[in-house]
Amino acid sequence: MARKTAPLTNTQVKQAKPSEKQRKLSDGEGLQLWVKPNGSKLWMLDYTHPVTGKRSSIAFGPYPALSLAEARKKRSEAKELIVSGLDPKEHKDDLLRQSQLAASHTLKSVATDWFAIKQSKIAETTSRSLWRNFENHVFPKLGHRPIDKLLAPEVISVLKPLAAKGSLETTSKVIGHINEVMRYAVNTGLLHHNSLAGIRSAFDTPKVTHMPTLKPEELPELMKAINYASIKLVTRCLIEWQLHTMVRPREAAEAKWSEIDFENGWWVIPAERMKMKVEHTVPLTPQVLAILEIVKPVSGHREYIFPSDRQPTKPSNPETANKALQRMGFKGRLVAHGMRAIASTTLNEQGFDGDIIESALAHQEQNEVRRAYNRTQYLERRKSLMCWWSEHIENAMTGKSPKATNVKHLRIG
Repeated sequence: MARKTAPLTNTQVKQAKPSEKQRKLSDGEGLQLWVKPNGSKLWMLDYTHPVTGKRSSIAFGPYPALSLAEARKKRSEAKELIVSGLDPKEHKDDLLRQSQLAASHTLKSVATDWFAIKQSKIAETTSRSLWRNFENHVFPKLGHRPIDKLLAPEVISVLKPLAAKGSLETTSKVIGHINEVMRYAVNTGLLHHNSLAGIRSAFDTPKVTHMPTLKPEELPELMKAINYASIKLVTRCLIEWQLHTMVRPREAAEAKWSEIDFENGWWVIPAERMKMKVEHTVPLTPQVLAILEIVKPVSGHREYIFPSDRQPTKPSNPETANKALQRMGFKGRLVAHGMRAIASTTLNEQGFDGDIIESALAHQEQNEVRRAYNRTQYLERRKSLMCWWSEHIENAMTGKSPKATNVKHLRIG
């Protein structure tokens, strides 16, 4: 009959003295206190691997940091794992690896990985603004935090000062982008759930503000102002180019001669320069081609159609048109981007097909099949629409804007 080991007492453990060789004091059921020659004491458990049947051992921790009672509790937990078919040492190593992995996945590191993908889908200026918000309002206090440890109250607390300053729109954007990072973490297996999904409810909703624009009937006033304004030729042509083509300010300012297909009468803007990262084709009307003829002597030998005045090898600043409009007296009434709204409102009022207008404005169609149809089938219809719009602009100087007639051929169906 096997001799039963008498359990250790707290006094025995405390008073165990070192010797020249390592001593092992047994508490029973595999638990031992190793007393090393230097006087240090370590709790160990000897056990049989539940799968291989081989003898193995695991260190629980040093005494007195780990008491006799705590060592016995760890022995019980280890035996429960063994009964379940798990090796305690392997289980401990797995938990350590998970902990180390979680600690390495900070909010900043995960956000950096997410941003590497995000920035390829948005405009450069948008991506710069997005990352600047993270650096200014999120990373200083939360960037070092493991993403699986983030709690809603602490994130809300960090963003409260930003909202208190009245920057509700920026706060809303930051909240949206933080949640995108959290969803990315969930989708890549770093998190089981998004603990920040509801933090938006802790803040006021920002008021929707629309970009200043003119009413359709005010277009003649704009055209007369452009015609009589004391502005540089390139700036005048840039404003008219954007108005006729209905593109965004940056897309117009960075237009290149290499993007103009004179043979087919198209301007093909590559995907990387578009807000939605989809190539956009703009039919060139006679009036738009006339603008190119006017500016050709100035920039025809350069890369950009509308070069910067101070650095001709670079494009005009997207804000150039805005500043010119302000000097013309439209401050608070119209911004460059608002010229798209003038076109949209006018064309809708005149009965043009809404889908074709949206396509002309390069608004992204969510349906893939429909988007493919738009690109291949809308071009001829858009050409007719653009010609009408250019004629409308041209005639706005006299105040006799033509009415849209026979627009049925522009409808789908």
